[in-house]
Amino acid sequence: MQTAQVPDFALDAGYLLEFASGRRHVDLILSDGEQMPDALLGKYRSCIERRAQRIPLQQITGSQAFMGLDFMVNEHVLCPRQDTETLVEEGLTILASLQSGSVKNRQANADREIRLLDLCTGSGCILISLLALARGQETPIHGLAADLSPEALAVARENAKRNGVSAAFVLSDLFAEIEGSFDLITANPPYIPSGQLEDLMPEVRDHEPRMALDGDEDGLAFYRRIAGQAPDYLREGGWLLMEIAFDQGQAVRQMLADGPFEEIEIIQDLSGRDRVLKGRMIHV
Repeated sequence: MQTAQVPDFALDAGYLLEFASGRRHVDLILSDGEQMPDALLGKYRSCIERRAQRIPLQQITGSQAFMGLDFMVNEHVLCPRQDTETLVEEGLTILASLQSGSVKNRQANADREIRLLDLCTGSGCILISLLALARGQETPIHGLAADLSPEALAVARENAKRNGVSAAFVLSDLFAEIEGSFDLITANPPYIPSGQLEDLMPEVRDHEPRMALDGDEDGLAFYRRIAGQAPDYLREGGWLLMEIAFDQGQAVRQMLADGPFEEIEIIQDLSGRDRVLKGRMIHV
């Protein structure tokens, strides 16, 4: 892997040994010096060879931790990234405020549920994390995940089962097949400019789905569509919450400012970079 210039190759080698052996790191340390069985050695070598081909570690192990949960991943979905946890954390704050409002007005909204839509859902990590971590709240939350890839939706469905979450899934090009209105719409759309795709690291460029990366010429095509169509699917006072690239905040903010949104805010990730943009549907 070192010859193949795999980043953090020594660390990945350790993770792959844990995966191939099914043993914890501490157990492997305690067993140092033991003869490795041929079957285990063959499996480990296969994992190392695949990683040397710059196949993402998560696709080899088939899983990725996100928000303290475990998600299945494969070549049909983006690997959940820590940056996206910023969006989920903000979404949990919004859901808490919606819960508070629903409980306060329970008598007038006895049958009202909080409705959540996740566009470009991929692995489902955003929707499933929100539903799992907000589980047990007094007002029920109905989650709907949408994606244009049937293969991605199959992964998302499996991840919902894996994490004990109930949700609905629809094959849809953004809002094309969506019905009803929502209190919160989340999205992590493709946002890399087409001309920059070939500059991505091989793990992303060659092994993650291109349709989940390509944001057209300027990287903003999906934001224009979402900002323009979301008002038709948001309840009064509902929120739109989107992940953005570090240099897209002001451009996407203006799209929301040109529409029926208020309380527009750019939120930074732990490294201090612009990462999430939110806006609230104007009360009328």
